[in-house]
Amino acid sequence: MSEKNLDAFVLIVEERANSESCHYISGFRGSSAALIITLDEEILITDGRYQTQSKAQSPFKIVIQSEFSLPDYIARAVKDSNFKRVGYEAEKISHAEFQKYFAPISIEWIDASDLILKLRRTKDAYEISMIKQAALIGREALGNVLKKTRAGMSEIEFEIKLMEEIKLLGAEKGWAHDDFIVASGPRSAMCHAPATLKKFSDGENVTVDYGAMVNGYMSDITRNFALGRADKKILELNEILLKAHREAAKTLKPGVAGKDVDAVARKIISDAGYEKNFLHGLGHGLGLEVHEAPRLSRTSKDILKVGDVVTIEPGIYIEDFGGLRIEDDYLITPDGAECLTLNDNQSIEII
Repeated sequence: MSEKNLDAFVLIVEERANSESCHYISGFRGSSAALIITLDEEILITDGRYQTQSKAQSPFKIVIQSEFSLPDYIARAVKDSNFKRVGYEAEKISHAEFQKYFAPISIEWIDASDLILKLRRTKDAYEISMIKQAALIGREALGNVLKKTRAGMSEIEFEIKLMEEIKLLGAEKGWAHDDFIVASGPRSAMCHAPATLKKFSDGENVTVDYGAMVNGYMSDITRNFALGRADKKILELNEILLKAHREAAKTLKPGVAGKDVDAVARKIISDAGYEKNFLHGLGHGLGLEVHEAPRLSRTSKDILKVGDVVTIEPGIYIEDFGGLRIEDDYLITPDGAECLTLNDNQSIEII
């Protein structure tokens, strides 16, 4: 804030949108709130539903809306304090929200979207421990469900059982805003295929992209399994992806460009003849959101640094046949990278 010459910074949470940054800064995890942060004071404004929760979760000064609406309270607080330059997150609010909260207040509004995103990108020891715990729960949950998986089970049934295991093992939920990806047979050619009532058949490959949430922090894992036997071509694709994944992971360290990590995996897949079948970037940042900075892709401008947590997830997808992806989560350390998801079971599991 000092560098941007800001008198204050205002953060809005409306219907849970942007709740992750509010959680990060204040500890509060409700669905409606505003934060007003100055150089010497932090205020959390919310409504009566969260009177007890806000006090339990946040050390900020708590203001419970009563007489005034949230936009009115922000306007009064800004005007009463004679602020001149106030930062807000243009990337996190809609035009309608800007008109509702900020436009009526005649001061200089400064886009400071980068402030919290830069802070959130570098994970501290607590955050890393939460992601590790989420990863361990995810791994154990999948193992438990695979023991019960048989031909004839539907993709949705598998997803429900996986979510149940994740919660029984102590996680809050899976991902914050998305269902898991469970795609069997030819449907596995779709990168983001939601689970359906389609039933598993013998010999089919099944791709499962899933995760667990612990105290707001998530893991992101993709594994593949086959029922009874695995198609020879699927096994060949898996070996290509294993090589691409492992060689790319070896390059992870501070100072390396995200696009260069992507290039390592992409070359291996291209050399194997599947350049046009790798349809997305190699990976992304992970934390309170399943997709955040930095990015590992052909167009990424990010440079890796200590404290980044990123995924490595090369995939090959062939229309009318199927596909697969292998994904693990990595912490960038001073000496390289640590796999947080313990990638000792990346090969296709036959059940």
